[in-house]
Amino acid sequence: MLELTAVLNASPLDGRRGVVRLHAEALAALGVRPWDVVRLEGERTTGALVATAPLVHGPHVVLCDELVLGNLGARDGEQVRVSAEPLREATSITLAGPREVVAAVAPSLARDALHGKVVTSGDSVSLVQQDLTGTSSDLAAVRARLRSTLGYAAGTVLLNAVDVTPAGPCLVTRSTVVGWQGGTTSSGTPTPAVAAPAAAAPPRELPGMEAQRAALVERLDLGFHHPELLARLRTPARMGVLVTGAAGAGKATLVEAAAAQVGARLVRLWAPEVAATQVDAAATRLRSALAPPAAPTVLLVEDVEALAPREGTTPLATTFLVELGRALASGRLAVVCTTAHPERVDPGLRSPDLLDVELSVPLPDRPQRRRLLEAVTADVPRADDLDLDDVAARTPGFVAADLLALLREAGLRAAARQRDAEAPVLARADVDAALEVVRPTAMEGEAVQTGGLTLDDVGDMVDVKAALTEAVLWPLQYPDTFARLGVDPPRGVLLYGPPGCGKTFLVRAIAGSGQANVLSVKGAELLSKWVGESESAVRELFRRAREASPALVFLDEVDALAPPRGRGNDGGTTDRVVASLLTELDGVEAMRDVVVIGATNRPDLVDPAMLRPGRLERLVYVPPPDAEARAAILRAAAKGVPLADDVDVDDLGARTEGFSAADCAALVREAALTAMRESMQAATVTRAHVTAALGVVRPSLDPVQVADLAAYAERRAQR
Repeated sequence: MLELTAVLNASPLDGRRGVVRLHAEALAALGVRPWDVVRLEGERTTGALVATAPLVHGPHVVLCDELVLGNLGARDGEQVRVSAEPLREATSITLAGPREVVAAVAPSLARDALHGKVVTSGDSVSLVQQDLTGTSSDLAAVRARLRSTLGYAAGTVLLNAVDVTPAGPCLVTRSTVVGWQGGTTSSGTPTPAVAAPAAAAPPRELPGMEAQRAALVERLDLGFHHPELLARLRTPARMGVLVTGAAGAGKATLVEAAAAQVGARLVRLWAPEVAATQVDAAATRLRSALAPPAAPTVLLVEDVEALAPREGTTPLATTFLVELGRALASGRLAVVCTTAHPERVDPGLRSPDLLDVELSVPLPDRPQRRRLLEAVTADVPRADDLDLDDVAARTPGFVAADLLALLREAGLRAAARQRDAEAPVLARADVDAALEVVRPTAMEGEAVQTGGLTLDDVGDMVDVKAALTEAVLWPLQYPDTFARLGVDPPRGVLLYGPPGCGKTFLVRAIAGSGQANVLSVKGAELLSKWVGESESAVRELFRRAREASPALVFLDEVDALAPPRGRGNDGGTTDRVVASLLTELDGVEAMRDVVVIGATNRPDLVDPAMLRPGRLERLVYVPPPDAEARAAILRAAAKGVPLADDVDVDDLGARTEGFSAADCAALVREAALTAMRESMQAATVTRAHVTAALGVVRPSLDPVQVADLAAYAERRAQR
């Protein structure tokens, strides 16, 4: 056994995965190898998998994330005892958690998420997977199921391991039996060691859905309580409704509230789980769920596209449609189906005899997000510096589930920061830290990583930044002004200039402003050899942008995506993609609060139709930096680099003729590496280091291309 100092591990690679890290010497002293099980003892005893710590940490340190620290009952910097632990497989685990998680997550899915983790009775555990277990396809499948069920809350929700058999740290395997305490809610269960505040419970009524709830309640009330009135009017009491909206927008909560208001029993069925079972068993389960009940009942079928997909008719889909028609014809059962992808649903489901009513749950706008935040933080003590208006403004595209996940993550940060405080509060710093982790569900896999950049970090480019601010940020910051003056904001902007001069950097800086979500795609990523796939990818991209609005769509290397039509030899693929882009930019479906930014170093190779008003109408030239601009870029790049007094940045800007913005950043990086090569204890970067770096980093700008682009910009200015 070793007594070590517990240090908070800030690496996102280990966060909430049940991993601690030790120096190689400590591993040898304990006689364990990487990915063995260790026992940790503080105020509580817990277990974890052990891995090798980076060399910068000494042998007397154990790196733990905030979840392990909470399970230990320890704080950052406290002493804990670490010892080797024999590997024991857990035979059974009983979990407790928030009501909405218990209702949505099947025990088998919880087991798959915990697979490979070490759990002790009383531990708080997360659903973030241990990536070392299973194949990549298995991990991706479990991750997709969790995201479709809980959205981004899948990465932030905490569960409590009420009971683990056998006692002591045990490894969760595929044979472990996992169940929910009581099979229902977490009422009366132990409080997790690191707990989020009461913000985790969703509000009974979600702001912004009053009209949808009233429409659903009216239909259910007439069908359940006034069938004789409908009969006199020769109107069949069919109660089939399709509710659409982004994942996590509150569709299930809407149905739950409506069922409670009309006094009906609610039965929930998750379509992907049914579709994943054997066909005969799935059909039997559907017939049972759709059997006419004795009392007023609402059957909620979530993610119905899994049972009735648009592409390809399956025997299970046929069974579902037939049984659904029979159930609705009885007049005693209401069936409400929800989906986040209405385009993937079988059109037959919308027939007059089935789901003849469709309700859409919109994304919450800023005032609605403010009301949601007020509702879910009503009982949460808040610091004076936490402004809910500011949080609402910084969370574009967030749905109700995302806001709950954000506040849960912020609550964890607050709990870890104020473990011994008598009156803990939720502060702005906690929300700021949570915003670095939690992103809108609609942005999954597409968000631009800003690294904390803002336009203030962009050296020089005054005219370019001003043009982008007017074309991109003003419409998002001042929509009332545009409406008052009766003008529509620009639909798109094209940034063009030599490679390495900061076009992508500028977009990252705009994303860092926090005013809009940014979806990024390189031109060639949307192209596919399969007929129709490229156009479908374009439609899907803009659909996600509309869902996450206000949003920016960044098309890097747009010349590869939208070349002049009629010149390709690819069977017309790019022509169809250009047509799809033009349709999305100014077609029938409005692009409310969506701005498109394209970037290219060959504007002459972009289809001219893309550049007319109403599309990428603002062309902004990003020129190579002059001496003054290079000095400003060098200062911005060296913001965190300790430059010695003998380094004259203005002189260096004059000496770097032909350098692009990327070259200037590379020069600063190479100078710092030169100082490290000279001595790992180097405190500053000197002029000698910079001079040595100048011998390695050479200018990358092509004078011919720079001249051609400057001439193109001049011709555009003269039109």
